[in-house]
Amino acid sequence: MMPLVYAEPGEPQIIRKIGGSPDVKKHLEDLGFNVGGEISIISTLGENLIVKIKESRVAVSDELARKIMV
Repeated sequence: MMPLVYAEPGEPQIIRKIGGSPDVKKHLEDLGFNVGGEISIISTLGENLIVKIKESRVAVSDELARKIMV
C-alpha cells in the first residue's frame, strides 16, 4: 500500500484506504474517491495530479493525493 502520488501514471490502481480528517474524507467521497474504487493517474500538473475516477477526470492537490492509499 502506498500514497497515490507514488503510483505510476496510466496504471489502474484500487483505492485501499482514505486518510485525513472526517471533513477531508467526506470531500474526497463527494468527488467519487471510495475504498475499492479504481483510479489512475492521467498526468501531473505542477503540484496537482489529474486522475481518472469513474469515467471522470479530477484534479487533486499533492496534499490530498498523499491521503489516498492504493
